[in-house]
Amino acid sequence: MTGHAEPERQVVMSLGSNIGDRLANLQLGVDILVSGGLARPAVSSVYETDPVGGPPQDNYLNAVLVANTTMSAHAVLDLAIAAEAAAGRVRTVRFGPRTLDVDVIAYGAETSSDAELTLPHPRAHERAFVLAPWLELDPAAALPGRGTVAELLGAIGSVGVELCPDLELSLPMRTSATADAPCT
Repeated sequence: MTGHAEPERQVVMSLGSNIGDRLANLQLGVDILVSGGLARPAVSSVYETDPVGGPPQDNYLNAVLVANTTMSAHAVLDLAIAAEAAAGRVRTVRFGPRTLDVDVIAYGAETSSDAELTLPHPRAHERAFVLAPWLELDPAAALPGRGTVAELLGAIGSVGVELCPDLELSLPMRTSATADAPCT
């Protein structure tokens, strides 16, 4: 039986780190996600953010990656989990400190209450550390079923989210297989 190809969709992913070399952990996540098959990626600036929920812990560095993909939503989730594992993430305490956290925030306009992958992310509309970098990348972005990212961020504010102008993530170099892909 042959599978059918998924239509291309935009995927929005949030990356965060507050253990070890936070910037290197974020960069590792970007590298793995992009090399894993995401097309036409864009990555936000880096933000330092207060931790939300969980036990007392250090501040995070956060960023958002927006890309296109023909992978299924569950394949994107598997890629996110692989990036976390590569950074040495160990899941012990809910909302606890982590070397790398990668969340699938939105997958096109798809909505799902699947136990493994809820789409859009169920708390994204409450998280300035997701909304601020996403708004930077796409001022017209909307979170399915919730409204525009600009309106959502305006409603909750951005206290505890600070742009780090001296920190930068880079996208991996294009391979010859993608060299002719259109730029965005």
